[in-house]
Amino acid sequence: MAPPGPESGQLQRQGRFAVLRHLTPSGYPRPDHWDLLLEQPQGLWTWALPTPPEQGTAQAERLPDHRVVYLEYEGPISGGRGTVSRWDQGHYRLLRAEAGELLLQFEGRRLQGRYRLERIGTGSYWRWTRCTSGPAAD
Repeated sequence: MAPPGPESGQLQRQGRFAVLRHLTPSGYPRPDHWDLLLEQPQGLWTWALPTPPEQGTAQAERLPDHRVVYLEYEGPISGGRGTVSRWDQGHYRLLRAEAGELLLQFEGRRLQGRYRLERIGTGSYWRWTRCTSGPAAD
């Protein structure tokens, strides 16, 4: 799976986002987490965050793109993978997209301001960081 960025084709520069609280069943390989969903033409770019995204810095795992219906969905996940509830929703702007880095502006009920996603190495992990000052926050 190619990470999002200029190399992945057409980019949508703004769109809807949702953050879903994903409660997983006991024994599930991934513990409870928050799913960050960003609307793009080919589906929803998706990352799993171990803590609420507003807390600032975390290691995010890039997941396969989700279907757009998940922007509005709450309830059980098929295959016994747990349940999701809406933690936040709103709009985002993609301010910068370079190979392995996204700079985003969020306008949600809870998630506000600029955040950066930076790919860590060649795997599926990214660093999620709140931009509080400096060039990225300008």
